Amino acid sequence: MTKYLVAAALIVATATPVLAADYYVALRYGGGCVVMTTPPPHSRMMGVYPTKRMANKAMHGMMHCQ
Repeated sequence: MTKYLVAAALIVATATPVLAADYYVALRYGGGCVVMTTPPPHSRMMGVYPTKRMANKAMHGMMHCQ
């Protein structure tokens, strides 16, 4: 029984950081935007979104990204 609890705890511990990932929409210097998983160091950040789908949807609606 304890080995199942340990296995479940390990699965939860490794899956939690993946579920908490943020997606950043950054404005590129040459024009257009890109979705990143890390904050953009030297480019303009256009927004932070909890899912990649939301980031892509927001990116396509931004005037600067087209």
